[in-house]
Amino acid sequence: MASSLSIKPFVGALSSDEPSRLGSLRHSDLRSSVLKISTSRGSRSRTLEIKAAGSTYGNYFRVTTFGESHGGGVGCVIDGCPPRIPLTEADLQIDLDRRRPGQSRITTPRKETDTAHIYSGVAEGFTTGSPIMIKVPNTDQRGKDYSEMSMAYRPSHADATYDFKYGTRSVEGGGRSSARETIGRVAAGAVAKKILKAYSGTEILAYVSQAHKVILPEDLVDHDTLTLEQVESNIARCPHPEYAEKMIAAIDAVRVKGDSVGGVVTCIVRNLPRGLGSPVFDKLEAELAKAALSLPATKGFEFGSGFAGTFLTGSEHNDEFYMDEHGRVRTRTNRSGGIQGGISNGEIINMRIAFKPTSTISRKQNTVTRDKKETELTARGRHDPCVVPRAVPMVEASVALVLIDQLLAQYAQCQLFPINPDFQEPLQLPTLEQSGISL
Repeated sequence: MASSLSIKPFVGALSSDEPSRLGSLRHSDLRSSVLKISTSRGSRSRTLEIKAAGSTYGNYFRVTTFGESHGGGVGCVIDGCPPRIPLTEADLQIDLDRRRPGQSRITTPRKETDTAHIYSGVAEGFTTGSPIMIKVPNTDQRGKDYSEMSMAYRPSHADATYDFKYGTRSVEGGGRSSARETIGRVAAGAVAKKILKAYSGTEILAYVSQAHKVILPEDLVDHDTLTLEQVESNIARCPHPEYAEKMIAAIDAVRVKGDSVGGVVTCIVRNLPRGLGSPVFDKLEAELAKAALSLPATKGFEFGSGFAGTFLTGSEHNDEFYMDEHGRVRTRTNRSGGIQGGISNGEIINMRIAFKPTSTISRKQNTVTRDKKETELTARGRHDPCVVPRAVPMVEASVALVLIDQLLAQYAQCQLFPINPDFQEPLQLPTLEQSGISL
């Protein structure tokens, strides 16, 4: 097979004779970089295009987010949602309200209602199977707060690396690096959570387990009985009242100083069907890690025993099997975190995601300007002193997007034909009444 390779260059990476040619490029040439590969086999030829991407997740339940912090709005397009699922804007608003800014003194004071509007893919209250577009308008932008940051890079923020990669950036609010991008994920995640709950009773709950140096002991939370009401009972989103107050105090202490702190969000998944995930590259924990670590400000991911498991021996760490009263194979312990060999085993999945302190702070810091001069920066604007309370619904949404995609993949590959009942369990199909699906 013969092949020829031609590459459209990135703007900003031009050879010496290319500036004169730049003026003749079409606007579409400037918007994206495309790698073109022409192939031929005998008399047949074709051209393959590989486009730079990064705003889409999923294979079967595909979600693309769009918009920027200080643009007209943000949102998502969901492609692959099953038809006849009952869905309204109110279904999305519950989690969007949990994510929105200005909800307490320990979050950013930016005031946004984050009201969701569904523009397509839903008719008479039910999904149609066509792409669902959801948009949330931005209403409280303050671009002038970013005048200093248009010239100087915020330490540990994406300002510099966006310039390094693209040669340009959206200054106001950080553009796509802003946490407002996650509105699209949370909206799509609300749809995914609704399907998972209706199909298999799957529940996804996250909570704050650490804020700065305040760490909630694991044995104080019962993952079998944890409820959303417990998580939402305080502004820290910690299900233990005593530790919640300690976390709030820790955040307040740095907030008044113009500083910030990080923390950890723990997420659990109950009633997930067995068999989700694939060996090798597409292991369930790998997909969950990718989704979680794609959230802004994340710095670490662990599931099950995590790094603490390295201190145990095999005999101490192994989860021994037993037969329960229903004749199902179970494990007596859950150091595997509900996943073995990259595949869900039916136990509770538990994971922990670490978030760094917010980069944008109002304390003076040393930095460099875009024209490569050392300077000092005192950032203005409205920013979270700790991101973890608002990160809780973001983590739940990211996990839901992974699981709904894996559920559809499992159904397509392993449930299309009769299963082997000696080992496999059927994916439990709810009745129409249970699911609320319309005929």
